[in-house]
Amino acid sequence: MLNERNKNDGVERLSHKIVVDSCCDVTPELSESLGIVTVPLTITLGDKNVVDDEQLDLPSFMEEMKNCTGKVGSASPSPMLYKEAFQGAPSSFAVTISSHLSSSYASAVLGKSMIEEEDANAEVHVFDSKSACAGEVLIAVKLAKMIKEGHQRSKIISTIDSFIHDMKTYFVLDNFDNLLKNGRLNKITGKLISVLNIKLIMKADDGNIGLHSHVRGQKQIVEKLADTIGKSGKDTRGESMVIAHCNNPGLAEKLRDKIKSQFHFDEILIVPTRGISSVYANEKGIVMAF
Repeated sequence: MLNERNKNDGVERLSHKIVVDSCCDVTPELSESLGIVTVPLTITLGDKNVVDDEQLDLPSFMEEMKNCTGKVGSASPSPMLYKEAFQGAPSSFAVTISSHLSSSYASAVLGKSMIEEEDANAEVHVFDSKSACAGEVLIAVKLAKMIKEGHQRSKIISTIDSFIHDMKTYFVLDNFDNLLKNGRLNKITGKLISVLNIKLIMKADDGNIGLHSHVRGQKQIVEKLADTIGKSGKDTRGESMVIAHCNNPGLAEKLRDKIKSQFHFDEILIVPTRGISSVYANEKGIVMAF
């Protein structure tokens, strides 16, 4: 939530609110500095439902997920949760996981309709990240920066829409089991992984998951991921980048250092995955967005 001071009475009032779902891997410190409100998804482990909020004990959750023999999945937040998150500010922006991967976006749009019907002065815009995890964090960082700089609402929306269109998200996973079980990765690709003993570099492809290339070993992962930035043709000067990891800070730091030596990002943020991202990134997964 970002505030502005009323020129007439000097009272600080809430002007904008940034709402994300819990697939956005913002740390508590980043949430506080950027003024982000998180709406939790729910994670299913067999017959048990787990709320992906700040109370989640991630190490215990990961161990429980590893031992789960039943279905592992997720459910989007309810529209009512989004409506409640939008309350308290005349202007709100939401960033959700790709609409191709979850109904979180649809719930946010319904929440927007509910709050705008209740409050004629409320203005809400929902962004479909067409990504997840690090991609959502990157969009939230860009959004907060534009709000802080005082840009008009229409300018913010058009700029963020273009930013999402041009944003690149890549990831490498050690374990694809949960993606396969939930139909987010096709079975042919899954067989290739197990037979060839390779690691696939995957990408966000207009909101879906697509195959980019394959590698063997950590050194190749770092080299290949860094190489995708150069081949993307994007100008990195003055831009931000986010690297998310699931219990793999060492590889995340190696990747950051490699990228810093080759490119000119203004900042490279490293964040640990939260609950829902950890379900799909699984142990040792790495996701980067720029």
